[in-house]
Amino acid sequence: MTVNDDSFTSWKNREEIAESMIPIIGKLHREQDVTVLVHSRSLVNKSVVSILKTHRFARQIAGEELSVTETLPFLQTLTTLDLGPSQIDIGMLAADYKADSRGLTVEEFTAEAVAGATGENKIERRDGRDVVLYGFGRIGRLVARLLIEKAGSGNGLRLRAIVVRGGGEADLVKRASLLRRDSIHGQFQGTITVDEANSTIVANGNTIKVIYANDPSEVDYTAYGIENAILIDNTGKWRDREGLSKHLRPGIDKVVLTAPGKGDVPNIVHGVNHDTIKPDERILSCASCTTNAIVPPLKAMDDEYGVLRGHVETVHSFTNDQNLLDNYHKADRRGRSAPLNMVITETGAASAVAKALPELKAPITGSSIRVPVPDVSIAILSLRLGRETTRDEVLEYLRDVSLHSPLKRQIDFTTAPDAVSMDFVGSRHASIVDAGATKVDGDNAILYLWYDNEFGYSCQVIRVVQHVSGVEYPTFPAPAA
Repeated sequence: MTVNDDSFTSWKNREEIAESMIPIIGKLHREQDVTVLVHSRSLVNKSVVSILKTHRFARQIAGEELSVTETLPFLQTLTTLDLGPSQIDIGMLAADYKADSRGLTVEEFTAEAVAGATGENKIERRDGRDVVLYGFGRIGRLVARLLIEKAGSGNGLRLRAIVVRGGGEADLVKRASLLRRDSIHGQFQGTITVDEANSTIVANGNTIKVIYANDPSEVDYTAYGIENAILIDNTGKWRDREGLSKHLRPGIDKVVLTAPGKGDVPNIVHGVNHDTIKPDERILSCASCTTNAIVPPLKAMDDEYGVLRGHVETVHSFTNDQNLLDNYHKADRRGRSAPLNMVITETGAASAVAKALPELKAPITGSSIRVPVPDVSIAILSLRLGRETTRDEVLEYLRDVSLHSPLKRQIDFTTAPDAVSMDFVGSRHASIVDAGATKVDGDNAILYLWYDNEFGYSCQVIRVVQHVSGVEYPTFPAPAA
């Protein structure tokens, strides 16, 4: 047998193992509300090849490839345990087991590592929480995709309605088509049908009412059977407490804004300050995509090195508020053609850092350039540190943060030497550290942080909504503090 034959046989064996994992992952998710992860990446509803690629990715961040032969025993052991709702990272279980020297069996080690999700410790499955989307643009449709994707167990967030202004003939069909096909993010994973008579879209079995209204005051959500719902405002039309309070109509309990909040509206970056949300807070903001991209790495660097001052320059994809061709715009430069120009503009991300990370006393400045790409941006974060360090030390630290810290869902890490922006379309992290571009000289560090300003940000929004709704389940093994 040749080397090529050996490689192909190995691939086929791993395919077979990954194939056997799919029904186990699906059953755990549907019946016990358990989401199986590999290094913070969900394996729910993934194909054979996607499972293998997710395992292989561990090589970039952990230094060596992770095989399905290593993780399968842990997955099989989970089926024998009395698990409650949780997220369980079999990649981390395999890595921690390899580092453990006590001589435990896989079964003993797994039972110990996930003890917080079993027996008397497990939390009860909660009733689903209604969610309403107000606005159905770029972020609204991606949030809808995520809500539908996560509805598999039937006990999490339930997308009940979408509120939009009437758009004329075949409005519902056109909106469903935009949900079904996306030029950047591809096809919707599942089936979508339209019931024009009842003004509903049915996506993967989820019946979503489409409500037409020109103002929040026109809607009584209880008339549609919606109760105690979280409303996600994707329009950005109202950003202060007074304006957003208009959404607190019958049937709505909380309002989450997908734009920077003004005044006393809390700006929340999941992973950094979501635990500061007061139980009785009814209005909050998920800040901006750029704020979500820079605050987690800023916190990580400040925790380890101290940050004395910083500047962030964002090279940002163009957005819907710019013009396709030169035309009037209330901003000075945004009226110029977005696909033809680099456009200097402002960013509020630097000033928003103080709201999300008040313990960081360092002054942070910022500016932005819009460039002719449709999605994925990069934040160049230049920092003056509290002590001198080396490039290798910083990279090893950030690699570890992306793997083991409470910020591992926010910060990703890539060593790919040929990485470009389109490689990060669909990333679920708030930002991705580009190891190859990182520069460190004494107490100066420059981090290059990629981020999918549409999808990665939408994932952060969903995490905040899960947290305030009470369906953000604990992760095991627990990340290091």
